[in-house]
Amino acid sequence: MNILTQYEKKIISDKEFPVQIFVNREEPGRYFSAHWHEHIEMHYIVKGKVRIQCSQKQMYAEAGHLIICNGNELHEGFCEESPMEAIVIIFELDALSKELANQNVVFHHHIANDATIQQLVPGIYKECEERQEGYKLAAKGMIYQLLAYLIRTYSAESLTDSEWQKRDKMLKRLNTVLAYMEKNYTKSVTNRELADLVHLSEGRFNHIFKESIGSSPLNYLNEVRLKKAWNLLKQKELSVSEVAAIVGFQDLNNFSRQFKRSYGYPPSRVGEAEETTGKE
Repeated sequence: MNILTQYEKKIISDKEFPVQIFVNREEPGRYFSAHWHEHIEMHYIVKGKVRIQCSQKQMYAEAGHLIICNGNELHEGFCEESPMEAIVIIFELDALSKELANQNVVFHHHIANDATIQQLVPGIYKECEERQEGYKLAAKGMIYQLLAYLIRTYSAESLTDSEWQKRDKMLKRLNTVLAYMEKNYTKSVTNRELADLVHLSEGRFNHIFKESIGSSPLNYLNEVRLKKAWNLLKQKELSVSEVAAIVGFQDLNNFSRQFKRSYGYPPSRVGEAEETTGKE
């Protein structure tokens, strides 16, 4: 899955089937970076365990659980146990049901061990994977069943237009900060510098960031650096100390300690751990 740290403009070009569905398989560590979009994004866990932060809530999910990230909700995820496998469904609600889209419906984020969902989600994926004649019609029918079931059973609230706009404004502010972090992760970045980007006091900015992301700005920046480091180490072209310096860690011991805490193994074992967990 592409790692995103800002607003994600998803374009689903198939008007007949405005849905993206695929399987993610991940190693321990960051599953996906913080991002947001207008579309609904669902993660159905097939195996392993994940931790997903969504709209100021942190949820732990395992096999048989469904996590729903509603439109205009900042969300990010971490693989807590591998091998991890999840069916991901992303769709445009207004393309499927303008009635629901106009209501600004917000679904419950975490649904555990619901037999109906455990039947429908794998069934939708199976239709799209096998691609037999009429698969779009069959999958779309099951998606409508899923939506109807969710709104009747797991509809949390309906936002007013003003509430929706307020959420959108806050996310655009955070988007500016996250994009800046992605671009400047190799540099020494201060909270004051980030707060100035969105014209907030340092205290107010820190509160909004931690409430929305679930960690402090500095901790989040280090997580971005660690993911960049993992990608560099995977290429096996640079030493651990060289990678640490490139991604912005001045202390090698601190880098190694944080890397192991995040991924469960030291940076020197990236390739070895990847083979052990069955990653390709």
